[in-house]
Amino acid sequence: MNDAQIHLLLNHLPVLGSLFGLILLIFALWKDNQVLKQAALITFIVAAAFVLPVDWSGEGAEEIMEAEGISHKIIHEHEEKAELSVGLMLSLGAVATLTLWLTLQMSALSRFFGFITLLLAMATFVSMAFTAHSGGQIRHPEIRADYTAPKAK
Repeated sequence: MNDAQIHLLLNHLPVLGSLFGLILLIFALWKDNQVLKQAALITFIVAAAFVLPVDWSGEGAEEIMEAEGISHKIIHEHEEKAELSVGLMLSLGAVATLTLWLTLQMSALSRFFGFITLLLAMATFVSMAFTAHSGGQIRHPEIRADYTAPKAK
């Protein structure tokens, strides 16, 4: 299995993990449900762990795609978005770990950090969605803004 295959296999996990965790956390905070809150926080921690192999395999995937003739420019745009997303996801994982610890300690700060985690999760998911979209544009020109459909024969 090469880096491109690893990248494609794992890249959905942080994106979907951030979305699933976000939905869980919103519901948990709304219902004041500690079990769901813990599940959301663990989801963020797991998603953050998966962002590392996705990031590490990205460089090798880039080399493979450029050897296939894919434009460096479009890959570079994806890479720039990915750097922000990786930073946000790792930050979310760290904050979620702290929030989980505070929640398990029944600290008064856990509610405050729950809302901090929520805001960071929103930003992370938005960034991950833009990154995923730019990654899709690498092999799917039909989703690019400058795409023109071929004329029917």
